[in-house]
Formats: sequence, structure tokens, C-alpha cells
Amino acid sequence: MTATTTAPVAAPPVRAEKRPSDRLRNWATRAPLLPALIFMIVVTQLPFVATLVISFFDWNSLYPDAREFTGFANYSDVLTDPDLRRSVGTTVLLTVAVVGASLILGLVLALLLDRKFKGRGVVRTLLIAPFLIVPVAAALLWKHVLYNPEYGLFNGLLHYVGGPEPDWISNTPLLAVEAALVWQWTPFMMLILLAGLQSRDQQQMEAARVDGASNWQIFRYLTLPHLRRYLELGALLGSIYIVQNFDAVFTITSGGLGTANLPYTVYQSFYQAHENGLASAAGVLVVIGSIIIATFALRVVSSLFREEVSRA
Repeated sequence: MTATTTAPVAAPPVRAEKRPSDRLRNWATRAPLLPALIFMIVVTQLPFVATLVISFFDWNSLYPDAREFTGFANYSDVLTDPDLRRSVGTTVLLTVAVVGASLILGLVLALLLDRKFKGRGVVRTLLIAPFLIVPVAAALLWKHVLYNPEYGLFNGLLHYVGGPEPDWISNTPLLAVEAALVWQWTPFMMLILLAGLQSRDQQQMEAARVDGASNWQIFRYLTLPHLRRYLELGALLGSIYIVQNFDAVFTITSGGLGTANLPYTVYQSFYQAHENGLASAAGVLVVIGSIIIATFALRVVSSLFREEVSRA
């Protein structure tokens, strides 16, 4: 006859209940954040909810009593109207061109600033300066100081060497807007990529040089893969801004000559055509697109933080 023994069953863990003093302490630590949270909700969320509601109405501000609920008709108009679809294409083209050129130029400048040379701090400060200028002021600078066909710097230099003196804005309007935005956003990309370059594993770089790897091989097989996350972050953050850009288009070309992007078209629909419902629908679509891009940006930032924590 054999005796059987049963293992004692572990009791389920007892969750410690928070004492009133702990709850009071938690509320006391969070209370200073409440005014900022309330201010953010009032300033950002309530206007967006109002815009979302207006987007479902056929509402022209010239006839305020004639508004009526139309459901998703305004969204259908935004997606099918030729002018609005053209503005969406202009927005995509502007974003791709500016972000791509800014990333390439920012990478070149970051590689140059990653080297040690005399006066590097001064050069870095000068290169960052365009990003610190107010966007409207930067657009005015390009429009009057550089692009003006009569007294602009570009035509002044061409006149000095005997070259043609074109009207830059009239001849190449979209390129004129893109150049101004690239000039302002290249320093931002440079800072992100420079941070990525300075976070490389220097021992790995030295080992590659000892093994006889050339500078191009080190850049291709070590530096570029390491910068992938930083390139993605710069592209996503830049896209969030360029998609919503209004200052450069409004200041340099006033939306003419095929440069009207979606934010400028929203401005035209709201302030010139007084179509509140249609403008609100277009604005909601811009916000949705920005949120989608921002979601990818936050994922990239989170992955960067996890990589840094794993290295520590």
C-alpha cells in the first residue's frame, strides 16, 4: 500500500489595496498637471470637435440660416473635386521633394560636421540658423531678397556674370517654394542625423578600419544601416510639417501658378468662398493624415529609445 501525497495548492496572490493616503498622494502629484490638461483640451480638442461637426453640414457663412445636415457629402466633394484633388497631388509632390532634398543635404552636412576641425561650433551654429527663423520671415526673405527679378540677389549675381535674369517665381513657382522650404528644413535633418552619427559604436568603426575597410565601405555597411532609424524619424517629422505648410505657399506665390496645396485650399474654401462645411471636411482630412504620419513617427522614436536602453 503506497501513500500518496498531494502538493499544496498555492494561494492566489492577494492584491494590496491602496490606502486612502496613497490615493491622496497620487492625486496630489497629478494635480499640477490638470490646468495644462484642461488648457490643452480647450485649445485643441474642442475646436477639432466643432470642426468635425461642421464638416457634416452644408454651411456657407454668407447664408447662415440655410445650413443643413448632409452627412459625408462634403468629404465626397473634397475627394472628387478637381481643384481639391489637384491640391492633394501638389501637397504630396511638395512633401516628397522637400523632405527628400532636406534629408540628402542634411546627411552631407552631418557627415562634414561629424569631423573635428577648427571652428566647428561656429559652423554648426550658422548652419542651424535657418531653422530658427520664423517661417513667414524666411518666405519673405526668399521672395524679396533672393527671387525678386529687379533687385534680388540671384539676378544680381547673374547680371554680374552676364547671364539671364529670369523671374524665378513666375517661371518655376513650385520649385521656388520647395527651395525655400529645403533651406529652412535642412538644418533640422542635419541635427537628427548628426545625433545618429555621434551615437555610433566607435570601437566597431575602429575595428572595421583595422580590418582594411575603406571609408565608403564603412559608410555603406555600418553608418547607413545605423542611421536608418534616424532617417525615418527625420522623414516622418518633416512630412508632418510640410503636409500642413501654409506660410511659404501663401507668402511666395499666394497659391497661384499650381502651387496651392491642401492647407491653402482649405484657406480659400473658408475665407474666400465662405464654405465652412467643405473647408472643415478638408481640414479634418489633413488632421487625419497628420495623425497617421505622427503615429509612425512615435513608433520610430519608441524604437530608438528601446535601442538606447538596450545599449546602456
